[in-house]
This record gives sequence, C-alpha cells and structure tokens, in this order.
Amino acid sequence: MGWKIDENVPKEYKRCVLIGAPHTSNWDLFYAIFLFKILKIPYKFTIKKEWFRFPFNLIIRPLGGLPIDTKNKKKGGNVDIMTDLFKGNDEFAMGITPEGTRSLRTKWKSGFYYLAKDNNLPICFGYLDYRTKTAGIGGPIYTSENKDFDMRKIMAFYKTKTPKNPDKFSLDIRYI
Repeated sequence: MGWKIDENVPKEYKRCVLIGAPHTSNWDLFYAIFLFKILKIPYKFTIKKEWFRFPFNLIIRPLGGLPIDTKNKKKGGNVDIMTDLFKGNDEFAMGITPEGTRSLRTKWKSGFYYLAKDNNLPICFGYLDYRTKTAGIGGPIYTSENKDFDMRKIMAFYKTKTPKNPDKFSLDIRYI
C-alpha cells in the first residue's frame, strides 16, 4: 500500500503510554495495528465501548481493543482500568487517541498524561503521516511537574504530521 515504517524507534516503546495521533479516519487503527505487529509491540488500545456490540466485538477485542466508557466522569475511572493492565506486564504499550474522536477536537483529553504520570511511564508518540506515508513512534518524554511544558513538547512533535483528513485534526490549542 506504499507505507513505510520509520524504524528509528525509542527503546521505551515496549512499555509506555503510546499516543495515537493524528486520528481522523478509521483506517488509522488498521495501519497502527500493522505497525504494532511488525515491531512486535505487546499492546492494547482504547476505543469507545459502543464498538463492542455485535458484530464489531468479534473483530475489535481480538485486535487488542479495550472498551472505554467515554461518558465515565468518575475521577480516575478509565485511567484506573488502564493502570491495571500495566501491572505484571514488563512489555506493554497502551495506545490512546487523546483527540478522542475522528472529528475535529481542539482540546485533547488528558487521561493519557495522568496514566503516564501516575505510573512513572514514558509517553511515546505513535503517528501515521499520510503525506510521507510513514508510520512510526517518536519520543519519549517522561512527565514533569510542568504539564504545560510537557504538552508543548507533544504538540511540537505532532505539528509536523499530516493526517488523512486534515480538516478533522487540531493540536490542543491550549498548548500551541
């Protein structure tokens, strides 16, 4: 299909919170899964629980999907679920799309950041660049006591990536 993998990946990719961005198409998931398989990354990815209805559940769960209740406003709810997956797994990447949707969103969800911070995990930057047809993993960063500083680093990385549907992607405007 003309895609190439940037094999310059950080060693931390084997145990990290892995951002998946830009996320503007359902095709992004399948290309990302190919990347995970080729790099032999043990992974799970979050996806809204509505995708776990028949017949999609027969595909999504075996591919590594973890249902997330996007309406769960309980403090720590989804982050706690994801934290449990890291326990006892020396090699494990949790793929999260902080945009939360394939629609335009100007503020990213921050659960990925707190998952990394609370569990002392690196954040790596999974990406699909449709302009260059390159898939890869950048980073990592470790969270600091300055979330604004950390998020600005993340936005700087993704600023150079081209999504499949550019009109549906935005960096988090609070950090650019």
